[in-house]
Amino acid sequence: MTSFTDDTPTPSDEVATDDPAPETADAQVPDGEDATADQAATGEDTADEVEVVDPDGLLEEERPAPQSAYDRPGQWFVVHTQSGYEKKVKQNLEARISSMNMEERIHEVVIPMEDVVEFKNGKKQVVQKKVFPGYLLVRCELEDDSWYVVRNTPGVTGFVGQGPKPSPLKRRDVETFLPVKVEGEEAAPARSKPRLEYEMGETVRVKEGPFADFSGEIVEINEDQLKVKVLVNIFGRETPVELEFSQVAKL
Repeated sequence: MTSFTDDTPTPSDEVATDDPAPETADAQVPDGEDATADQAATGEDTADEVEVVDPDGLLEEERPAPQSAYDRPGQWFVVHTQSGYEKKVKQNLEARISSMNMEERIHEVVIPMEDVVEFKNGKKQVVQKKVFPGYLLVRCELEDDSWYVVRNTPGVTGFVGQGPKPSPLKRRDVETFLPVKVEGEEAAPARSKPRLEYEMGETVRVKEGPFADFSGEIVEINEDQLKVKVLVNIFGRETPVELEFSQVAKL
């Protein structure tokens, strides 16, 4: 056995009457006379009935609430993998879970993704990227055997967490990386709004132009014009330089 190490139905609204209703086949109602009294006597309601249409067979208040990923069986752990091999490691782990009959212990393996705005050839596009390159999220019952299966999967370098036993993720973190999905809708991205490829305060390298190979901090982002303003150190002084997105690169 391997020890943890690691690295009521509703009553009717109709009014009951003991006397049979009089025959009214030949009775006529004078023109202009209000029929309200007759309605009150017979208990009839002439208002149009409103049909409630519920295609799912459930009233809105009876629909099940979306389930948070945190409330699923097991706990969520972060597993470190070889960078660039996240999909392959996920496939390897899922294959081992099946072949070793560990489905009741290891429930789910996820690569967290998010929408990111990129600019290529002067055009804006939204692409999906990994939230944490080099990491997977695994939902499991962490015991010796499940730990062994995960830890010894090719490409896995270890669980993330201090101490001899890995620490599970908190609810806040799980719901940030794996947002609540409303039934019938597509899964939402990790962020409600796609983030830009570049961020304020990020250090980038200038790829072309008179400041090629200079590095600097982004102090302004103009998404409409596809430009950033970078503080470049020129002769010992930080000078703001406006550049197009295509002219800079991440370090």
